[in-house]
Amino acid sequence: MEDGYQNNMKNREFGKEAPQNFDSERATIAKGQGASENQNSGAKPTQQKSDSSGCFGIIDCLKRRGFIDALTSEEIHLLVKKPTKIYVGFDPTADSLHLGNLMGIVALGWFQRFGHTPFVILGGATGRIGDPSGKSVERPLLDSATIAHNVSRIRTHFEQILDFSDPATRPVILNNEEWFSSLSLIDFLRDVGKHFRVGTMLAKEMVRSRIESEEGISYTEFSYQILQAYDFYYLCRDYDVMVEMGGSDQWGNITSGIELTRKLLAKQTFGLTFPLLTRSDGKKFGKTEEGAIWLSPERCSPYQFYQYLFRMPDADVIKLMRLLTYMEMEEIEGYERMMKAPDYTPNTAQRRLAEELTRLVHGEEGLQAALKVTEGAKPGSEAKLDPEVLKEIANDMPNLSLKTEDVVGIKYVDLTVKTGFLSSKGEAVRLIENGGAYLNNEKIQDPQLKISPEHLIGGRYLLLGSGKKKKLLLSIT
Repeated sequence: MEDGYQNNMKNREFGKEAPQNFDSERATIAKGQGASENQNSGAKPTQQKSDSSGCFGIIDCLKRRGFIDALTSEEIHLLVKKPTKIYVGFDPTADSLHLGNLMGIVALGWFQRFGHTPFVILGGATGRIGDPSGKSVERPLLDSATIAHNVSRIRTHFEQILDFSDPATRPVILNNEEWFSSLSLIDFLRDVGKHFRVGTMLAKEMVRSRIESEEGISYTEFSYQILQAYDFYYLCRDYDVMVEMGGSDQWGNITSGIELTRKLLAKQTFGLTFPLLTRSDGKKFGKTEEGAIWLSPERCSPYQFYQYLFRMPDADVIKLMRLLTYMEMEEIEGYERMMKAPDYTPNTAQRRLAEELTRLVHGEEGLQAALKVTEGAKPGSEAKLDPEVLKEIANDMPNLSLKTEDVVGIKYVDLTVKTGFLSSKGEAVRLIENGGAYLNNEKIQDPQLKISPEHLIGGRYLLLGSGKKKKLLLSIT
């Protein structure tokens, strides 16, 4: 049996089976270009664009913006003088990506703007395992149907944000289930696993931290770095992908892939990590008391997305402009100077950031919907509220349905707690005393105020407000 196996291995390169069910025509084209494209001396150099700082080249551009945490080799500067292929992987752990994932998409977009081809790898296979990087406990395992659904949903983010109009740099979206599904466990352990030393794997920060934790780490998660490393090897071999990018917590996985590719293909590949998206207080961006800030409009409406960014503290605005937008550095630095000026109008930079990112993630239509809701929910008598406007914007802001008997006749203070809008009656009373409580955009001054039928807009709606930004629309049935 062993001899037969060895003879079979002589007649094929391990894992060479063609992936099935490609997600796009571009995938076939990219594979057909072969592994010699970057080595071809006749390849056209990438367009050497520069930002307002005068920096030339994609690496200099990203460094200027504070986008690069680490590079595996400075020789990447030479590689990207010609068109190359670069990838970022995204595991489908939910049916939407969140704000923290946006950095990976923006990174691909930057390379695309400099003439390179972005590869998006959706982890239909690796998502069944779960990456232990940055996690203190093991992820819940998802069934195959859920993962397939999540894959189909999150690919829409890339279709919205990346540019598919130029055939020369059109993004390629692949699912690593395509190549892992054809591999047998024995073949994989024999031909891939043998290249990994357990001591080196144990030394990886993501593994060491989990081993030292109370939860520990399972063999399933421990093996994740081998699977991600194989992704890089496979993409380099079949598509000539030369660079992998990821957050700083992906350094160990990326270097594992570089080493495996070197051993199996005798080729030098490269890695680039960007800093994790954290706020000035050390917490992760995109996390709120209500949950993550999702990119999907079904999970987080364009209005909610816009408002999260509009409420961003001054200390974080410039950082997000640098890392998550394609704004020119000259404009960003202009806002930075403006915010230090004594006559600066509060939230001017936040408004620019919110508009830019809402347009990027949700398109111009999504931005206009967010602005319309924002205007309609603005406190003050000048903001007209009518049932038709509220009906139109109901799905674009936090909303709740209640029966008439649960609303009419009870105190405003009790209603805010009953709906979960505020945490306690004491908080509601303090909000009223401080002038921050609103009903239908009108300031509440009496803590004893009761809701009457006259308060119902068109007999159907109430709009609760805390300050100028937090809103809850009540639909009365």
